[in-house]
Amino acid sequence: MDAPSTPIRNKVIIRFIAGIIGVAALLLLPAGSFLYVEGWIYMGVIFVPLIFAVPYFLKNNTGLLERRMKTREKEGEQKRIVLLAVIIFLIGFLIPGLDYRYQWSDVPVALGLAADVIVFLGYLVAFFTLRENSYASRIIEVDKEQKVIATGPYAYVRHPMYLGMIIMFLFTPLALGSYWAVIPFLVLPAFFVFRILNEEKMLLRDLPGYGDYCGKVRYRLVPGVW
Repeated sequence: MDAPSTPIRNKVIIRFIAGIIGVAALLLLPAGSFLYVEGWIYMGVIFVPLIFAVPYFLKNNTGLLERRMKTREKEGEQKRIVLLAVIIFLIGFLIPGLDYRYQWSDVPVALGLAADVIVFLGYLVAFFTLRENSYASRIIEVDKEQKVIATGPYAYVRHPMYLGMIIMFLFTPLALGSYWAVIPFLVLPAFFVFRILNEEKMLLRDLPGYGDYCGKVRYRLVPGVW
């Protein structure tokens, strides 16, 4: 168990607050209204769990949080992949607010709420992945003391974090009440595939035992598929 330092705690709190403000701006400003209910529910789904998850990791694994604070990729190919993904991500989050303002879509309430539930399930996959793997950095790197993790969700797929994120992103448009936003979000899984393929080259090269792990856990994202 790690004792959280004040700088790390402050960084995490600042990032958390900035995240809320950023997502709220992306959703509510294009919507032109604070009555965008789907946006508020979605923000509750993605931020309320963090109220519990962040203190858990601050108490039990500050090393993980330090790694998650990193944002600058070292590999040139990864930098390009991330840049393109961020552009698509921003477009995808701007459309639902505009959709709400101009009433382009008519997503049934039940479908939107079901999508919120699936987004939360994707969140749970990501949480259990982070709890299992202290070296799950936001950027692609191999720590000197890093070991192959083959337990928890890693016993089923090699990249459970990406699986959780893909689940979240694919159902985000419906949760936000927009059919049109499905278009850019459908592109995001392709970026994860390119990222995984590039990441595995580095892991096979730099992480001892990763090749053996790949032999035991055959699938990268979806068991029986890929």
